[in-house]
Amino acid sequence: NKSTKMAVQVNAIERKEIAKLSNALYRSSHFTRQETEKLLYRYRSMTNEKLDRTTFRDLLHEVFGMTDDFFMDRVYRAFDKDSDGYLSREEWIHGMSILLKGTLDEKIEFCFSIYDLKSTGVLTREEMFHLLKTTIIKQPTEEDPEEGIKDLVEIMVKKMDVDGDSKINLEDFRKTVKAETLLLESFGRCLPESKLIEEYLKDVFS
Repeated sequence: NKSTKMAVQVNAIERKEIAKLSNALYRSSHFTRQETEKLLYRYRSMTNEKLDRTTFRDLLHEVFGMTDDFFMDRVYRAFDKDSDGYLSREEWIHGMSILLKGTLDEKIEFCFSIYDLKSTGVLTREEMFHLLKTTIIKQPTEEDPEEGIKDLVEIMVKKMDVDGDSKINLEDFRKTVKAETLLLESFGRCLPESKLIEEYLKDVFS
């Protein structure tokens, strides 16, 4: 089992605080109060302060099998709502709720925010090119791979640009993915495989 159970020394005051926080947070997540509490204990087993980028990336890599540094960093930023460089317990529960149990709509918004590199609310050709270049495995072919990526960008624009403005906004992305859910991670992997999610939930909640 990749994610081993860690015994955490927690005093009575901290236990009370975790119980109080899980009570406040679970309603705005897809977790029960007990599940929220267990996730907060898992957070506590990783840090006794705020969760930093390195620890979170280790989790994404070791437990959820993510390997691309660029996308792991983007997932971290999507969790870190106040952009302070750390994940608070609230950000942890909110982010894990989407990552582990999110609805299709939540996952669409989550993936879009990861692909929207400049946070402008639209995916430009330049952003799509950068994302696809990061994702596509470099093959030692004689052809110029950048030309192939440019062609792929045009195919994606043609497929996803529902309102015809040459850019892809969230609504375009939502409509396209709802018609073909396989396109959810079309610009790069930002969600764990369901098998790994099940293993993690079992590990934390059992």
